[in-house]
Amino acid sequence: MANILVTGANGQLGTALKRIGFTMLDDVFYTDLAELDITDQEAVRRFVQLHEIDTIINCAAYTAVDKAEDEPEKAALINTEAVANLATVAYDEDCLLIHVSTDYVFDGTATEPYTEKSRVNPQSVYGRTKLAGEKAIAASHCLSVIIRTAWLYSEDGNNFVKTMLRLAKEKGELRVVSDQIGSPTYAGDLAKAIVAIVSDDNVMEKPGVYHYSNEGICSWYEFAREIMSAGGMECRVEPLTTEQYPTKAKRPAYSVLDKTKIKKSFSLEIPEWQEALTRCMYNLIPENRR
Repeated sequence: MANILVTGANGQLGTALKRIGFTMLDDVFYTDLAELDITDQEAVRRFVQLHEIDTIINCAAYTAVDKAEDEPEKAALINTEAVANLATVAYDEDCLLIHVSTDYVFDGTATEPYTEKSRVNPQSVYGRTKLAGEKAIAASHCLSVIIRTAWLYSEDGNNFVKTMLRLAKEKGELRVVSDQIGSPTYAGDLAKAIVAIVSDDNVMEKPGVYHYSNEGICSWYEFAREIMSAGGMECRVEPLTTEQYPTKAKRPAYSVLDKTKIKKSFSLEIPEWQEALTRCMYNLIPENRR
């Protein structure tokens, strides 16, 4: 039995955790800004003490990658300072902190999957503030599991899959970047992994940084084509280069994550990204259920 605090519960991952749920013996408190302001350390402390929380799962994040370039203070407040608050309280109150980080802590120049020991070198405000959050957790010395993920999508919120489906209905042709390589991550699968980690009897002996995404590798262009196919969309997808599609924040050209450590440590079987996408599309498009 655990008393679990989930922050950022209205986001993609938090919603997926609500949908999946924990064990019937667990008492879970799903919070977002309206219920708990994690930028207020004393508010976090009072909540943790009042509800006798022993596990904090932080799904809250500032994820507007391009907007962060214009709002570095706001990005740092959520991605760094709020994380430091959670870590400090977790240490003081003897909680396990599970925190979700990102592939953007890397510079994207690798040619083979990044391991947890690979050199970090973020190239954007988003990446730098997320890395600073990781460092704040380390500095607090709290018991923590940091999970770096990439290309997150789900049936909820704003994400690449839903954007592609919307644009496909509006246009007859889409142009998508083909020279950025990574692995899509279905929030439902990441949520299941987090539940498995929380449920692991030996989790307290396995702190550290871990990587998680669905299995397999693709470009955004290939991902978009698979979305069209899985959704039965009559929309042509053409490739273009990063140079042809400039963005305010620099994206990693290569962000494939090595998942060996998390699979071995928690005995996880991770689905292929195409199969995960099929499950998501089944939920998104009613016609797929017939």
